[in-house]
Amino acid sequence: MPGVSLLFSKGLILRRFRTRLRPMPLIRQCRFTAIDFESAGAERGRTDSPVQVGIASWSIEQGHHDFFVSYLHTDQPIQWSARKVHGIGPEDLADAPTLLSLWPELKTRLSGAVVAAHGKGTEKRFLRAFPGHGFGPWIDTLLLSRAVWPGLKDHSLGALCTSHELTDRVKSLVPSKSWHDALFDSVASLVLLEHLVSELSLSDHPLEILLHPDTSAWHKSKRA
Repeated sequence: MPGVSLLFSKGLILRRFRTRLRPMPLIRQCRFTAIDFESAGAERGRTDSPVQVGIASWSIEQGHHDFFVSYLHTDQPIQWSARKVHGIGPEDLADAPTLLSLWPELKTRLSGAVVAAHGKGTEKRFLRAFPGHGFGPWIDTLLLSRAVWPGLKDHSLGALCTSHELTDRVKSLVPSKSWHDALFDSVASLVLLEHLVSELSLSDHPLEILLHPDTSAWHKSKRA
């Protein structure tokens, strides 16, 4: 299947299968849990801080379920540039819990799941607040989309949902939310993943096919 071959480097995947003692589960057997953070924006010389977290799950058997969203306390001021994107202000964070205080919630929701994010760097960075948490494996719907649809000009989450007519589906699942809300974006990444799995008929493929997408065609198109 041409679309499947774009997802990974065949040589790498074969080497991994030869050395793995136990085969990975099939995609249809997995629970995928997406996480998204909205942030305060980084002041010069300071580290960025999360102000909202959204978590959602999807599996082929159960569909979309188990939504969670919370504002997060921060001692840092929310930068104007960040507020312009997500609309979150200090008034929204009054009495909000800290990220550290949500450890039991995050542990329950992320443990045992395949963790997903669209551009996973930010989410993995903020989760470093919990050293040695052990969450994963991780998949990145941004990299998967670049591998499967390398010719698209825009692989942002909103653009992908628009081009594949998925936005109404996301809105039906979280009708009170919109783009750049952490829950809306986490649900959107799972709706995109669901679409990709369906379009390429990946349900009965091993999970590993999603872990190492081959984005060489996308990089080649960027250089052209």
